[in-house]
Amino acid sequence: MSHYDVIVVGGGPSGLMACVAAAERGASVLLIDKGDKLGRKLGISGGGRCNVTNAKETDELIAHIPGNGRFLYSAFQHWNNRDIMSFFEGLGIPLKEEDNGRMFPVSDKASSVVNALVGKVKELGTEIKTNSPVERVLYGDGQTAGVELKSGKIYKSPCIIIATGGQSVPQTGSTGDGYPWATTAGHTITELYPTEVPIVSTETWIASKELQGLSLRDVELSVWNPKGKRVIAHRGDMLFTHFGVSGPIALRCSQFIRQVQRKFDTVNVDLAIDLFPDLALSEVESAFKERLEQEPKKAVKNAIKGWIPERMIPLLLSKAAIDGNTVCSGLSKTSVSAFAAVLKKFLFRACGTRSLKEAFVTGGGVSLKEIQPKTMESKLMPGLFFCGEVMDIHGYTGGYNITAAFSTGYTAGKHAAETAAMLRN
Repeated sequence: MSHYDVIVVGGGPSGLMACVAAAERGASVLLIDKGDKLGRKLGISGGGRCNVTNAKETDELIAHIPGNGRFLYSAFQHWNNRDIMSFFEGLGIPLKEEDNGRMFPVSDKASSVVNALVGKVKELGTEIKTNSPVERVLYGDGQTAGVELKSGKIYKSPCIIIATGGQSVPQTGSTGDGYPWATTAGHTITELYPTEVPIVSTETWIASKELQGLSLRDVELSVWNPKGKRVIAHRGDMLFTHFGVSGPIALRCSQFIRQVQRKFDTVNVDLAIDLFPDLALSEVESAFKERLEQEPKKAVKNAIKGWIPERMIPLLLSKAAIDGNTVCSGLSKTSVSAFAAVLKKFLFRACGTRSLKEAFVTGGGVSLKEIQPKTMESKLMPGLFFCGEVMDIHGYTGGYNITAAFSTGYTAGKHAAETAAMLRN
């Protein structure tokens, strides 16, 4: 067979869900993927446990998708996180909720999710062609006509769904293949950039690796613009590396570094760590004074061990212009206040982030101004649909991106099938 109602290009989360939605509505579906295995990105998500969605309410989900999340309101009306949970549990994959609403399979195995989803796609009669890289999407008479493989083989269809992903995690096959096909149809590709990516700093103490490998638990990391205004702050865990900082809250702050750099035409961006986010500055100062008073003859550097991360002590004292060998009873009120201020706002500078290839998520993509939010169909080329990370949508890690992928995939598949049915009739 060389003619199908719907052709889906890309066998990741959004593409697989698009196949399910289209095939459930009676469409003949062809799924094409250039790799030898479907669901590769799904298989490594959630640290290999597959964070299938997030249990938060819709408004909270949108708030955790800072890259054009509001575009998803219509898609969530078709297929939201509750539907995703019901879908997988209906496939025999019981789920469990963990911290911050993250939903995982009880098995803790991504393979169980991938196998169930791919199995459903096959059960519905979708024809699958792997190891079949697409050369181009075909257009004719102002609408989609089919696809041509690099082998020269042509498959015809009035409805093409591009689900090829972005350019992050390229080892899973996400190498930006869909962008030129969209451009040929007249679409705009907004600037691509890394999000959910480690942050780079050229501070001397980063270069010397004196904090490399140190993890901070339940702290706050914030990004500041050159005017001294806080742009964003996230609370949680972070890690010092040989090049800068990483960990959950660093990843979440990363995209805002780029925003500040572009808006203010600057390279260096100030970041700040609050080591005691639950305490006011006055409370931190009081706690410090109490430690000094308890051991007046001890050196300050020794009195604060066990209260703050030991490897940070020399750097924090230096920032506050305090000699760590000073005995506690000899520390001035000014120094006490200065040290408390450093603990609440430990400033350092970032100069950017790691590359797009090292990012978990791609920022930018096919412009949403040119896509119908209720159907995921192109406003410029009838029969052309988009879903997943190929579009200019990006969220934080924690089940938000995969929720967007599943939701937009389902929406695209549903409407592509309905469009194909109308054309048949």
